[in-house]
Amino acid sequence: MAEITTIARPYAKAAFDFALEQKAVESWAEMLNFAALVSENETMQPLLSGSVASGKLAELFIGVCGEQINEQAQNLLKVMAENGRLVVLPAVAQQFVEMQREYAKEVEAQIVSATELTSEQLQALSVSLEKRLARKVKLNCSIDTSLIAGVIITAGDLVIDGSVRGKISRLSDSLQS
Repeated sequence: MAEITTIARPYAKAAFDFALEQKAVESWAEMLNFAALVSENETMQPLLSGSVASGKLAELFIGVCGEQINEQAQNLLKVMAENGRLVVLPAVAQQFVEMQREYAKEVEAQIVSATELTSEQLQALSVSLEKRLARKVKLNCSIDTSLIAGVIITAGDLVIDGSVRGKISRLSDSLQS
């Protein structure tokens, strides 16, 4: 996992810097996501494993993407194909989106709660997280009844476990030590 991230980072950074310079960050995000979907296609997977020459692979890949990608994105794909890196396109797209959020001072927060939260609770969480993180927060909510009560909030490196299950687990750990 870390290796894929390390390999993908320079491509994502180059694409992001270029997109920023061209004021085309949104369209680049769409193009990279589309190319990532193509690379994940089960028909395309065997070709990405190195069984096809890089020039032919780039031509084939760009042909499949068609008009969904512009000339500059095609150049990126050609370079990635020459270096045998088309297989990391999903990671490139993911890192590009992360750079996009970082640039826009946005963060995505995962909210897992024991029960469905009201709009007032979600608003209060959003305001509180925005204040704490100094970023605009997008909430992704899910329900996990095994939490018993409370919530677990994950935003980037920040994890706040305010669930009863978490409190019981911490209490158990402290009693055993």
